[in-house]
Amino acid sequence: MAETRDPQRENEALRKDSASMSTAEVKAWFVRDVLPLEAALMQYLHHNLGKGGDAADLRQDVYMRVCEAARNRLPDPVRPFLFTVARNLLIDRMRREQVVPIDAVSDLEALNIAIDTPGPERTVAARDELRRLQIALDRLSPRCREVVVLARVEGLTGRQIAQRLGISESAVSQQLDNGMRALAEVLYGEPSDLRRGN
Repeated sequence: MAETRDPQRENEALRKDSASMSTAEVKAWFVRDVLPLEAALMQYLHHNLGKGGDAADLRQDVYMRVCEAARNRLPDPVRPFLFTVARNLLIDRMRREQVVPIDAVSDLEALNIAIDTPGPERTVAARDELRRLQIALDRLSPRCREVVVLARVEGLTGRQIAQRLGISESAVSQQLDNGMRALAEVLYGEPSDLRRGN
């Protein structure tokens, strides 16, 4: 009688003795358990990288890390582990993109470029404006303030704010509109009725 192949039993056997796994065994596990998740992984990477990101390059980095981990011990379950690795690599990439190399700063000094440092008057004016902005934000309702900060400070879209706060996009739009009008009135002294043409 022919013996049927049981992938779950094979995985359990491999996990028990994963320290002695050969490259061929890791490859077989990868093809059987990881590659079927590639479409979902690519969708996740494209979604989080945006248009300018290189999802295929990051996918290779994810696969490399997953295989390195599998040499020591097979991840179980595979899907959450794969997406955790992808998320961590996305975070690392974002951090690297935000860092300005120290060489770039030293090169600017060598070029003798005049740096526009604010004088004391500009510093005092900027601090005063920030104080007025904080007072204006404090006058907004908590929900309105949260929407304004998420949109204008953190740069989230209306859809992202709606999802985060559990409200509709139209409610986000209304809160943002009300908040920006109230801020303009406090900061610039313009009554909101005049700007609407009423």
